[in-house]
Formats: sequence, structure tokens, C-alpha cells
Amino acid sequence: MAYATTDPLICLTPASLAVGPRIWHHASADVLTAADAAGFITDGGSKGLKVGDYILHLDNTSITGNSSLHRVVTVSATYPGVVDLTDGTVVCAGANAD
Repeated sequence: MAYATTDPLICLTPASLAVGPRIWHHASADVLTAADAAGFITDGGSKGLKVGDYILHLDNTSITGNSSLHRVVTVSATYPGVVDLTDGTVVCAGANAD
């Protein structure tokens, strides 16, 4: 699946704390490997993403979707600012073995 500009990309860090990296949340039906793909986020510059920011990505395809953490590597200067993210690290696996 591909990123859709209609999926929520929400800044969790208040604008008043603009020093240092910000933390963003993105939920969609995109799996971790899709979010890892170069240029996955196509409008990050217009949303305010900056190099060094973090994105917590939730694969919400099912109740057992994984959450992964990515860091912004590049933001294109060409509007709307295609973004490249680091390979994600799963921070919460959807599986529950108990």
C-alpha cells in the first residue's frame, strides 16, 4: 500500500517546544516495510517535518498491527517535501502470546 495524504500525520510535540527533534504519529494500513521505502511520505515538508524528527508509525490493518519508530533522514526542498525515513524499529509488536 502507498502513503495517502489523507492519512493522519500528527505532530505530538507542541510548537512551543520547537528546539530539538519533534515526535510525530502516523497511522495507516501501511506495513513497516512500506514506511521504510524511500519517499514514503510525499508531503512531509508542507506538514513541517524536519531532518532529525521522529515518526511513530502504526500499522492499523488489524488489532494486532505493529508500531515502529523511524527518524527523518531527508526532506526535499521541492514542495510538498518528499521525506525519507530510516529503517524502522518495531517498538510494539502486535502479537500477544499470553
